[in-house]
Amino acid sequence: MKIKPAERAGRVLMELGPGEPKLMAQSPVDLLKLKKILVPIDFSDCSEKALQYATAFAEQFRASLTLVYVIEVNYGAGEAAIIDWEKTKREMMEEGKKKLAALARKAPKTIPARSVVETGSPYNEIVRVAREMEIDLIIMSTHGRSGLKRFFIGSTTEKVVRHASCPVLVVREREHDFVESSHEMESSRRHDLKL
Repeated sequence: MKIKPAERAGRVLMELGPGEPKLMAQSPVDLLKLKKILVPIDFSDCSEKALQYATAFAEQFRASLTLVYVIEVNYGAGEAAIIDWEKTKREMMEEGKKKLAALARKAPKTIPARSVVETGSPYNEIVRVAREMEIDLIIMSTHGRSGLKRFFIGSTTEKVVRHASCPVLVVREREHDFVESSHEMESSRRHDLKL
């Protein structure tokens, strides 16, 4: 094996001889079979942060994105409540489709992106969609609820982690980020163009 500096600073080139294992010649991107990423969206800042991570992963692994929005079912009492709920559900689905489509359009053109709107229990629908679409990775946010709120409401993210048939990457509300925001990326691109 020969190792020598590459033209770009901080990189090296490895040349393998005929008898040396080829596994080392593959990058981690080539070793992982990550083709479909699911991103649950509730239109909060946290879920849009998860979308930033998912977009970066999709670019890195040449994967597709599926954005899913789940309208939680609220059951009322009596026939009037059912009629009102059906009307409200239709309106919420249309609004959700529009918002998801707008988010999907923000993804780079090189990333295939689609959106799905479902109704029901959020964690059940997320897990079901991931299983039916044979998703390789779910990237979702958590709102950081704790104490009694988490006890009574339950954590959708925690339930998805427990029941999903694929790995789940959880993006916390406040953490050390390793993905640049779109504003930071644009500033970086402008800086690179000036050099």
